[in-house]
Amino acid sequence: MLDYDEEADAYDASRGGEPRAEAAAEAVLGLIPDRPGRLLDVACGTGSVTRRLAAARPALRVTGADLSAAMAGRAAHRLPGGILRADCRRLPFADATFDAVTGVWLLHLLSGPAEVRAVVAECARVLRPGGIYVTTVDKAGAHDVGSDIDAVLVPRPRRPAQDTADAVTGYAAAEGLVPAGRADFPGVGQGRSPRSTVADLRRGWFTLLTPDDPRTEEFAARLARLPDQDRRRPDPVFSLRAFRRPAAT
Repeated sequence: MLDYDEEADAYDASRGGEPRAEAAAEAVLGLIPDRPGRLLDVACGTGSVTRRLAAARPALRVTGADLSAAMAGRAAHRLPGGILRADCRRLPFADATFDAVTGVWLLHLLSGPAEVRAVVAECARVLRPGGIYVTTVDKAGAHDVGSDIDAVLVPRPRRPAQDTADAVTGYAAAEGLVPAGRADFPGVGQGRSPRSTVADLRRGWFTLLTPDDPRTEEFAARLARLPDQDRRRPDPVFSLRAFRRPAAT
């Protein structure tokens, strides 16, 4: 996993910035009822999405949580008094505290199914009856847009996806949550160019190859032969799933 304390300074600029955050927040908000209550944004990062959730729903008391001190520090500038450091596998909140819990671009980062289950279980635990949990799914797959870059990268070794929609739906069901909607949104500004993909490969992104593995340079050489080295291919389209904790009867 990336060191997000080191990534914090360049995080927004390298991942679509404010346009991407706006698209994500709009899609998340479409899955959350517009009513008073409390919302927790887990792994809130720099707070670019969290801030928009709070601004769009003044009746919601929004809290953001992130394990990285640097990320949480940046988020705190965007949402003063609403950010804390916390591990999403062990949230520091009582059961049934929140009316909504959101987690954008989180589950794909976790080390395996056990961690994904643990995070989904924690999000479910702090959710009140009638509350909604919203999360991104199939994140890595969204980046395969059928471009010439993807064709070059097909043989690369990569770990199995931890955040498939079917798997996450199963983990949610095990915690008593039921499907409550879905939405898609564009990853604005995240389309890959051949040149940017080479740079990412050499950082060890989206592959199990280490930067010093000879195969990394073999892929880099193939990418360098593609046309339009600085033209970004289509943006990915990310997927959200919403789950509801049924109201007590």
